[in-house]
Parts: sequence; C-alpha cells; structure tokens
Amino acid sequence: MRLGLDVTAAVAQGAGIGRYTRELLRALAAADPDNHYRLFFASRTRPHPLPPLPPNFRITALPIHDIWLARLWHRARLPLPIETFIGPVDVFHSPDFTLPPVRRGTRTLLTVHDLSFVRDPDSAAPGLLAYLNAVVPRSVARADHVLADSQTTKDDLIELYRVPAEKITVLYSGVEANFRPVIDAAQLAAVRARYGLGEAPFILAIGTLQPRKNYVRLLQAFAELAFQSSFISLQLVIAGGKGWLFDSIFAEVERLGLKQRVRFPGFVADGDLPALYSAARVLAYPSLYEGFGLPILEAMACGTPVVASTASCLPEVAGDAALLVPPTDVPALAEALSRTTTDEALRAELIARGFARARAFTWSKSAEQLLALYHRLCQDRESAI
Repeated sequence: MRLGLDVTAAVAQGAGIGRYTRELLRALAAADPDNHYRLFFASRTRPHPLPPLPPNFRITALPIHDIWLARLWHRARLPLPIETFIGPVDVFHSPDFTLPPVRRGTRTLLTVHDLSFVRDPDSAAPGLLAYLNAVVPRSVARADHVLADSQTTKDDLIELYRVPAEKITVLYSGVEANFRPVIDAAQLAAVRARYGLGEAPFILAIGTLQPRKNYVRLLQAFAELAFQSSFISLQLVIAGGKGWLFDSIFAEVERLGLKQRVRFPGFVADGDLPALYSAARVLAYPSLYEGFGLPILEAMACGTPVVASTASCLPEVAGDAALLVPPTDVPALAEALSRTTTDEALRAELIARGFARARAFTWSKSAEQLLALYHRLCQDRESAI
C-alpha cells in the first residue's frame, strides 16, 4: 500500500494532537516495515522532531506554511490535490480534523479528536471556532471513513453531524512504555529544578491553558485546601503552554491570593513527563470536555492517583481507577483532592487500579487496528476501480 499522512501537527505542536501523531508514527514504524508511507508537513519550523523512521517512510517538507495551505484548501477551496506534493497514494490519512483535496480514487481517512468546539463553543477562540465550524463538517462529509478518539466522540459525530455509525471507528490512544514510576531521587530532583517547582509536595494539572481545561474551578478547589494547616506546604502546578482565553486563569490566582502557591512551568518536554507525573501527589484533570484524556492514563502508569471530571469521555478512559467528580462542583473537587493527597489506603487502591487500567491501552494495539483499517480502505479502492 501507498499511504499518505499529514504529520504537520507532529512537528509543530508539543502537546495534544502533536503528541498523538508522533506516538502513532512511532508505533506504525515498529509495526509495518512493508508498506510505503509518504509523509508531509507544512511548518516554518520543526520544534518537535519526528521519531526515528525506517526507509519505507518518506518525508516531504512543503515549501508553504500550514496557515496558507488552510487558506488555499479550505477558504479559497483551491482543488490542488495533496498528491501534487507527495506523489500518488492509495489511502490518505489526516490526523488533525481537516482533509485536503485528493485525486479521484484516493481513499481518505480523517481523525476527529473531539467536537468540543460544538459542545462548548465559549471555550474556543472566536476565529478558530468559525474556521472549525466551517471546515470540519465538510471534511467529515468528504472522508471515506472517520476515526474517533473515544466512543464519546463517535456518539457526538453521530448526534451532531449525523454521521452513519458504520463510517466511524473508535481508535484509542496508548501509553508509551517509558511511562512508569520514576524512583531515582536525582532524576526527580532534576525535573523539579528544571521547571522551578521547589521541593514541596504538589498537585499536578497538565494541558494547554484554555477554558476547556477548567483551571479556574481547579484553582477555587485548591484554595479551599491551601490555607488549612494540613495542606500549608501543598503547591498546585499547572503545566502547559498558553493557548487562548487564559487571562481569567491568572486573574483567579491573584483574586484567591495564591500567587506563592501556584506554579506555571509552561510546556513540559515529552521526556520529562514520567518524572513529573511521578513527583506529583495526584493528577487533577477536571476538564469540561475531552476527546480522550491521555494524561490520565500516563499518570496512572507512573503510579500517580488521578482525580478527573465526569465530563465527556473521561469516565470511559479512567474506568474505576480514578476519583470522578462533576466538573462544576468545586467542593467535590476539593474533597477529592484532599482525599487523594492524605488517605494512604485510598492512594494505594487507586495506584493499583491505575497500573491495571493503563496496561489496557497500548500504541502497538492502536497501530495494529489502524493498519487493518488502512488495508480495508485500500481493498475498497481496488474493488471500485
């Protein structure tokens, strides 16, 4: 098979879809030495290198920025097929919500990670919201098949876009083998020093600073604990790059008098994440909406208890291995954080369940499922010729 794949997110984005695409590439490279992959990216810079890839993976750097490609393909609707740049392919896979034009006969696969911009439009930047609402439905309609990160996203596609269920496959993300408990004191101290975290115990939240992550309510829940004598040394670490509409997060820190108790280390490199998870007392993931919620499983694999919200797919991902609370219930969130930082019996139970839960999600399993889908789409193409 000749397989085309857009890896722009992998080289341009550190978190989220960038990490998803890099890990999927790594797993495909390990699982498939035979088929021919024609990858491309459109980005002025490559701040996040692709994983090592075997010779059957060919990479093309397009001489145009992805913003201009979006304008040409999705605003002007220029029918310039991607094969012009990467050569003929049997199946083209876009892992980032939108499909470029393709030649007649090329089968297309589109990954839709979530429909948060439909479910929670107030959490999206206005310009991005307008773009996604215009482009994503068209791309979903054009795609021969759609991948959803979770059953929740599949259900949303069926309900909101009226996509036939048989056109959608749920492809879960996986947990890399390097996510395991870090017990080396020097390694833990190095990560704390690198991100300016000090030596105090901390609650960790991880994800881009944006409204959907529900950090304002997390700050309010932390404030209920922070000034109690038993939590006087406890810190809150919110790790992630600045996304959009994040001013209210910093304003809430000031309003609550938490400036000395909350740290914002910014984006954390992939290689530092296992030690960061391991150093934390608990991972707080109170998001209002997610397509999957990979940090939940990564924290579990590192032996860190998890408190997550009951919103969207998070119960689907966490199973019985986390404490789940409604995302708008600040007292419930504060109580869950209190219990997971102090109740050693509960912590031990959640850690044991978390290890078992994380083992159920592997990138190798994801790659095998994706390869089977590629073969099916390719067979559909051949039967139609």
